[in-house]
Amino acid sequence: MRFVRVIVRGRVQGVGFRWFARSMAQEHDVSGWVRNRPDGSVEAELCGTADAVDAVLAALRRGPAGAHVRTVESEDATGTPSAGFEIRPTD
Repeated sequence: MRFVRVIVRGRVQGVGFRWFARSMAQEHDVSGWVRNRPDGSVEAELCGTADAVDAVLAALRRGPAGAHVRTVESEDATGTPSAGFEIRPTD
């Protein structure tokens, strides 16, 4: 299993980015969460097989229609895998 924390910057709020992230995670059987941050970025934690997490990261680099992803920073993390994938309130 691979567990990563992700910060996505650019025009990523107000464009359905969190719902897009959840859809991509569910499609690839990746658990975790996503939320908007007060600074305008989006933060996520992803947990799944290495190939599945890589597929979701690739999707986050593209983003949904209307988004303009400038950077995606990811780092390996530790944590407890959650069941499913949730959209959390803004931090």
